[in-house]
Amino acid sequence: MKKSKVIAVVGATASGKTSYAIELAKKIDGEIVSADSRLVYKGLDIGTAKPTLEERSNVPHYMIDIVEPEVDYSAGLYAKEAKKCIDDILLRGKVPVVVGGTGLYFRILLENFNLPETEPDYDLRKQLRELDFPTVYKMLYELDPDAASLVNENDKRRAIRFIEVIRQCGCPLSKARGFKEAEYDVDWIGLNFPREELYERINKRVDLMIEQGLVDETKHLLAKHGRIPTIVDTIGYREIILYLDGIMGLEEAVDKLKQNTRNYAKRQLTWFRKNPDIKWNCYPERKRK
Repeated sequence: MKKSKVIAVVGATASGKTSYAIELAKKIDGEIVSADSRLVYKGLDIGTAKPTLEERSNVPHYMIDIVEPEVDYSAGLYAKEAKKCIDDILLRGKVPVVVGGTGLYFRILLENFNLPETEPDYDLRKQLRELDFPTVYKMLYELDPDAASLVNENDKRRAIRFIEVIRQCGCPLSKARGFKEAEYDVDWIGLNFPREELYERINKRVDLMIEQGLVDETKHLLAKHGRIPTIVDTIGYREIILYLDGIMGLEEAVDKLKQNTRNYAKRQLTWFRKNPDIKWNCYPERKRK
């Protein structure tokens, strides 16, 4: 059977994916499915550069603001829910445009990647959450160095999940994952800039976040939810918390945020460049965000 067409828009943070996807969706009668591990959470707005309500009013968006930050939202659950959105969009005769920067989400949703079905080990999770990130990372590295290489700095939640899967399956993550037939015919579009230009865009985006009220948003999230992993382990809030705790001044925290975001962008691009089907720098005529 002929597979249904899906368009994927990928790239590093601050590469203009939001504006591009909206522009594209308007042209092709499409609707947008987010593939970002932080946009699923309600309230994490400025620090995640979440599309504004105005932007979302122009084109329907899915997989944004669907759970509270306390929810442990896994990649497997994301894939199941996002697939429902894609199939519904296709059923209504429109084109799904999947856009974001979380490589693992794209891999299990649109590629031939399969996650093992494992039950949550809440005792193990509680035990590991009490440890700091370097200790958890070291444990994962000793179990499976390749899996450790997929974990971003300070992403303790993902490191814990990988340890959980490896222990339950009794084999490296690469073998536990397995493969499946890709369900859709995907056109891959990648957005990127020369390094110095991308870094400048990142720096300007961080400055804009501060102007928009990132400090107050961080205070509000901490007051409402406490110091839960979803907040304290997320780039943007993590650095502002250092300022709120008096560990560094605001200017130093902002510089730290810019540096961490640049490093994250490099990791994103390294991940996406492993996909040979991505066509890079296919920009629309309209000015990018």
